[in-house]
Amino acid sequence: MSNNNEGNKDNKDLMEEDIQEKEMESKSESLEDNLESKDKEIEELNNKLLRLQADFVNFKKRTEKEKESTISYALESFVCSLLPIIDNFQRAMESEDNKESGFYQGIEMIYQQLMKVLNENNIEEIKSLGENFDPNFHHAVFMEESDEYEEGKITEVLQKGYMLKDKVIRPSMVKVAK
Repeated sequence: MSNNNEGNKDNKDLMEEDIQEKEMESKSESLEDNLESKDKEIEELNNKLLRLQADFVNFKKRTEKEKESTISYALESFVCSLLPIIDNFQRAMESEDNKESGFYQGIEMIYQQLMKVLNENNIEEIKSLGENFDPNFHHAVFMEESDEYEEGKITEVLQKGYMLKDKVIRPSMVKVAK
């Protein structure tokens, strides 16, 4: 009988070991599944973080462009309102016969200061006289025969044109040789 008891005891031990092994395998599989789901979750969170960072960078760039555009637009509007005043300064200087008078020199000094401020803010006069006519920069008012200029060249500037950076804010009004 003792052999029988020992056999039962061995069977019980074997069964307990099998149960423990199965429990260990089950726990191991559960841990692997849990680890796999955590890895997927980490990957999803990393992807969300990368998308969020990219969205933020794009937002930052877009707001900088909008800010720059707003400043440029405001400057353009202001400069356009100053252009008739600049034209009047030029007319006043051209009409004065005595270029040595204090009045003329004062007007010229104010004009030079005004032009310096415009240049510092990226507002440039469009070069026209003697240049080829370009409808992107010039507005032809007259065409005239010319011995001095070849066809398509600008013979006279009636009103100066100006650019803000690369944008024409007022084209030059010109006469063109035909």
